[in-house]
Amino acid sequence: MAVAVSRDLTVQVMDDVNAVKLIDRQKALRAAIQRGEPKCLGVSQVMLGLMVMSYSIPLHFTIGTEVVNLGVPWWSGLTFIAAGVVAIILDKHCTMKILRVSMVASGASTLLALVAVIIYSVDINRNPELPCVKTSHGLCNDDHYSTMLSRGLKSSLLLFTLAQAAISAVLGFIHFRQRRSFGQYAYLTQDAPLTSTSDLN
Repeated sequence: MAVAVSRDLTVQVMDDVNAVKLIDRQKALRAAIQRGEPKCLGVSQVMLGLMVMSYSIPLHFTIGTEVVNLGVPWWSGLTFIAAGVVAIILDKHCTMKILRVSMVASGASTLLALVAVIIYSVDINRNPELPCVKTSHGLCNDDHYSTMLSRGLKSSLLLFTLAQAAISAVLGFIHFRQRRSFGQYAYLTQDAPLTSTSDLN
């Protein structure tokens, strides 16, 4: 708070200019983050993570390949879910600390998604669909159907993972720009007057 004394010795207590500027910057940060729609992108990350994990369940009943042995859908899906949850939390509680955590989570999600894409691509290339060998009933053998199912599921997982990499990269870029724009005010938040989240809405 600032104090002003006039010539007639009356004292006026005014708002501290720096505190007002800080509160305005906090409101601007919240508005900027809201424009980036972290909640929508976070929900899509969680949904993609759940889809990757659920689509991978039938792979455990087919021929075991590198994707299954390395558990790629599980660790990539959990990473997507974690990054999405952090983005949803950022939408509710907008602070520089959570913004940094969300930026790191998005970066990790993007990196692991790219690793998963490479593993899926190599696995699909190494394990081609086996040719159909007719059985006595006139149908193809089980190995043909098993490899066909496996390749179809891995192709779907590859597309989901590419979508996740794109979403995580976009969200990380948005958070990086916001952190650069408002980063100079991060150290001031410790000395700033406490404001409830309703003040920042």
